[in-house]
Amino acid sequence: MAALVADLFALLKIFLSVLASLLYSYFISSKLPKGLPRLLSLLPILSLFTLLPLLVSSILFAAIVSSIVTWLTSFKLLLFSFHSGPLVSDPPLPFLLFVSLAFFPIRIKKKESQKPIDSPKLPINFPAKVFLFTVLMAVEDSLPPYMKLCFNCVALYFFIDIVVGFFNTIARWVFGIEFEEPSNEPYLSTSLQDFWGRRWNILVSNLLRLTVFIPVRSAMIDVAGRRRSAAVGVFAVFVVSGLMHELLFYYVNRESPSWEVTGFFVLQGVCVLLEFQLKMAVGEKFRMHYAVCWVLTMGFVVVTASWLFFPPVLRNGTVARLTGDCRAVLELVNDLVKFVLKSSS
Repeated sequence: MAALVADLFALLKIFLSVLASLLYSYFISSKLPKGLPRLLSLLPILSLFTLLPLLVSSILFAAIVSSIVTWLTSFKLLLFSFHSGPLVSDPPLPFLLFVSLAFFPIRIKKKESQKPIDSPKLPINFPAKVFLFTVLMAVEDSLPPYMKLCFNCVALYFFIDIVVGFFNTIARWVFGIEFEEPSNEPYLSTSLQDFWGRRWNILVSNLLRLTVFIPVRSAMIDVAGRRRSAAVGVFAVFVVSGLMHELLFYYVNRESPSWEVTGFFVLQGVCVLLEFQLKMAVGEKFRMHYAVCWVLTMGFVVVTASWLFFPPVLRNGTVARLTGDCRAVLELVNDLVKFVLKSSS
């Protein structure tokens, strides 16, 4: 418990550091010309963000800080330096909304409706995800070995959706604005394109599209043509995603990278491109049944994740320590709720 309290104080320091950095970005960097001058002014901030996850010892908090601050906030500021992305608006965003969009893993929901996904819907709302994640944490030790892989995949999905959903709820309550859901039922994916592009971790997918895909495609289009430049852009997105995950795993494990996670995302990128080429070759005439596509897609993702994604955090007991951190936080929240209820009665 003492370590948890120390990490909570470290989180407060991190929050104040990020707040000061965003104050600087909003009131000083934004006044500089977009491009290189603004980027140079933000480089000290981006460098600081790479160090902040090292201030906490908890695997849970290191994962959250590195994901939100070192990756998402840094990428948003990179886009901001070129006057692009979610932090840019005309007229400029109010400061509180600017800070929330930069710091929270949230994205304002676009007014135009997205193309609907033709598949059965099995929605799980935020309270249900919290409940199911709590149940998973309680029964994890009693699960047989053959169910551990499914546990890891499902727990990761709930963990990401709960963290993002928590910040969505706060931001919606403060601003009265609708924000995008963290994911779109990835367990119903019928292709790798469907899984990575439209269903899994939508916020990160959109950010990678803006920071990697569009610039790479634009740089390559005159040389390689529209179709090939798009393929290079897609592959670059998976390479960058792999490298960023490798960095996140370093903050969690504090060990030299094994490059398995990068290999996982490179493999996914190659297979997404092959899948697209196969669809173009066979056309709609040979389209497989939904159930077959679902089994092939989810089976491929789960098997390759067990091969390359999870081993770096399974070898040294990282998942078990993460589970312990989650339980400690849940117990602390439970104690706080009991204290508040007792005080108010």
